[in-house]
Amino acid sequence: MSETAEPNVGAFTFGAAVTAEPARPVEVPDHEDWTLPNGFAWIFRGEGNDTPGNLVRPVIMADGFNLGRSELDKLYQGLESGHPFISELRRRGRDVILLGFEERSASILDNAEAAVAAVMQANAQKQGDAPLVVGGFSMGGIVTRYALAKLERQRVHHQTALYFSYDSPHRGASIPIGVQAFSYFIPFANDFAKQMDSPAARQMLWRHYDKDTGKIGVAPERTEFLAELDRVGCWPRIPRTVAIANGRGDGIGLPDVAPGDIALRIDRIYPGTTFYTQAQGDDVTVAYLNRRFPKADDTITTDGFPELDGAPGGTLHTYKILADAMEKLGGTVDLRHEEVCFVPSVSAVAIRDIETQADLYAKVDELSPDESELDDFVCSSTTTPHTGITEELCTWLLDRLPD
Repeated sequence: MSETAEPNVGAFTFGAAVTAEPARPVEVPDHEDWTLPNGFAWIFRGEGNDTPGNLVRPVIMADGFNLGRSELDKLYQGLESGHPFISELRRRGRDVILLGFEERSASILDNAEAAVAAVMQANAQKQGDAPLVVGGFSMGGIVTRYALAKLERQRVHHQTALYFSYDSPHRGASIPIGVQAFSYFIPFANDFAKQMDSPAARQMLWRHYDKDTGKIGVAPERTEFLAELDRVGCWPRIPRTVAIANGRGDGIGLPDVAPGDIALRIDRIYPGTTFYTQAQGDDVTVAYLNRRFPKADDTITTDGFPELDGAPGGTLHTYKILADAMEKLGGTVDLRHEEVCFVPSVSAVAIRDIETQADLYAKVDELSPDESELDDFVCSSTTTPHTGITEELCTWLLDRLPD
């Protein structure tokens, strides 16, 4: 270990379940390739669809948020691991188009150019008049939402009958403020901080920690993105719009994640650094940060936050990922809460904002569906990882595909 600095954290970032290492080996079959503005796509033919250059009943599915270029092999494997979703689409004779981005953390507006190009190319190559299905996972659902709405604003016929989002943060996502602050507290340039400060993170996070001012609030990039989304009509109006939430709809979140609990404590390196689960109130301590070289410490507090970490929603192994990174550097950890809510259920189905405790923990199943901005939606019957592919949720979506 250096005498003058804490060890670098390496190249870890936060990713979704759909792009995590698969639980079992999944072979990625042969595919065609498209090069697109700011992105690319892999095309997997449905059963019996073998005419070169002709697409049959295409389904476009966009990748989610992370740092760097999309890894469509991992996306394919993730979509086949929990439940063979792509295989089922192909079995039904649909050509599957996986849409990736050159930089997943780039602005949603920039990555939407890839989605627009994919839609136009799919329409140019599709056989007959069968409409498209277009959507995505996590950020991918936001990218495709904007792309379709923008095409409608421009009076371009996108020929899409169904738009879907899979645990997409329509009303915002949550990374604990203490975790965001820690990424900048590390005295090295690191991928973790780069991810937290990226354009896409600033656009999607409900609240963002500003590394330059230490202030916590709505990032200017989010305000600008929401204004641009509103300018194009907010949602595509021509297709039927549906959404899936990995969180529950009965108002029950993570029962073991009580507000104000210690989530993670680090020693040996960053000694005494401690993260707490989000509690309500003002001047609430969410992290104590400490480093030896260069010596510094900081206490991170929030004001007026609801209990986000234990809320109903798709979960992220936030503290497990951080603890594993610290252990690899020789630290000792006391990890008490591996995962917390990342995309609240009310956000994924666009039915309530997440500013207040009452809205965040609303029993979605008891609300009028008319309160949602979507035509139809479903919440998971059990809490599942963010973008986790389950038979329950995939079957629900498959049942809503147009003929």
